[in-house]
Amino acid sequence: MKSFWGIGLFVMFGLLTAAAIGFYSYLPADPLVYDDEQTGLHEDIVIKFSYSVAENTPKGQAAEKFKHLVENKTGNRVHVELFPNASLYNESDEMEALHNGNVQMIAPSFSNIAEAIPEWMVMDLPFAYPNEEAVMAAFQGRIGEEMKKSAEQQGMIAMAFWGNGFRQITSSNAAIVHPQDVRNRKMRIQPSLVIQEQYRSLGATTYPLPFNQIYRNVENGTVDAEENTISNIYSKRLYEVQQYLTVTNHSYLGYGVLMNRQFWEELPPDLQRQIQSAMEETERWANRNATDINRKQWSSIQESSGMEIIYPDERTLQEWRTAWTPLYEQFNAAIGPELIDEVKHLQREYDSQTPAWVSTDDTDNPSKFFGQNDLHRFIFEY
Repeated sequence: MKSFWGIGLFVMFGLLTAAAIGFYSYLPADPLVYDDEQTGLHEDIVIKFSYSVAENTPKGQAAEKFKHLVENKTGNRVHVELFPNASLYNESDEMEALHNGNVQMIAPSFSNIAEAIPEWMVMDLPFAYPNEEAVMAAFQGRIGEEMKKSAEQQGMIAMAFWGNGFRQITSSNAAIVHPQDVRNRKMRIQPSLVIQEQYRSLGATTYPLPFNQIYRNVENGTVDAEENTISNIYSKRLYEVQQYLTVTNHSYLGYGVLMNRQFWEELPPDLQRQIQSAMEETERWANRNATDINRKQWSSIQESSGMEIIYPDERTLQEWRTAWTPLYEQFNAAIGPELIDEVKHLQREYDSQTPAWVSTDDTDNPSKFFGQNDLHRFIFEY
């Protein structure tokens, strides 16, 4: 019996040894080559997209559009998670979050980006862009190219420019019609050196408050005036706590859609192409949609907000331009003389043009507020 078990164990050991030797002969002598394109092949990629405004704003709707396009174009290999209303990060910490890789995408206003990249202040200059056509030309031309280059140098990819609209001035207690009316006002502004100097030069105290804190601070009297687009005034219900709205169209509010550069460069080329295609389609849609939203919400404010709306005439608007002209020289070095020259070129090219989509239906009788030659230029150019 012992010899039987001994023979069995010997045979089993021999079979195992032969199998091991045979398997080993098929193993490569060198270490396996690492193929970085196969990393995450069976894993979904997630883009966390943080922004500070509500879903029903131009930016919020554009983010939703981008999400759906990316997921469709990539066959759900890439998912976009949206974090609106500063639910994850707000204007004061979203740039740091992007740099640290805590999120992969943000869409700050030009003003917020300009805190880190001075060239972006070119979009905050007062009365820089006569109409929406001039803004789009800036996005697509030399100004847009230089803004993208400067972002890349800071570790970010500027994927697109999304518009919102021209800024207007709202106030409590008394209307702001002339530049001297700003004196001693407490102005909420975005954290832009250009905007800060605009109002400080007129004697105001400025408060660079995050967007989601505007309503509370206007309501409690910490600030009594601010500047914003129609869609932001409407979505933030500022018409409930501000009595006056002055139509100035004095500067443009838009957003730079920024991607973490390291994250972007680690994506497979095919996904980069699909995401970029989704962003290009979103950009075209977003800028048309911003126009539509502002027009609709402007009608709602006129019809039901109870705000007193002031339409300055051409002479009054010229007072504002004259008061703010020194800012161009003041920020010439920080922004760059080439970009300042490009702004002046766009002003000459577009100042006399009337966009085809401008309507005279935005007010009951616009001609009572403007001379006929100025009618189209100073109506809401949405």
